[in-house]
Amino acid sequence: MAEKKKGIGRTILHAGGWQVAKRVAKTIPFGGTAVVLFLVGSDIRKKGVVGGLINSGIDAIPFVGLAKNAVELVRGDFIRDKEVKNGKR
Repeated sequence: MAEKKKGIGRTILHAGGWQVAKRVAKTIPFGGTAVVLFLVGSDIRKKGVVGGLINSGIDAIPFVGLAKNAVELVRGDFIRDKEVKNGKR
């Protein structure tokens, strides 16, 4: 069978798409850090100032936070939520 030739535009699009995909893949670990920075306030409210900052700090480290959250899915929280008085939350 005859091989179908790619046009120059299709070749450029293919190469450009690959470059964009590589750049996005490099930024994925830091996407978790952005999410942690967005949710640090709720973490502090649930765990207290010190516990919330420690928990958010660990979560913000790209691969360490991923491993911590994977273990917490099975085991539960490493840093417990603070005690709630009068049943409010």
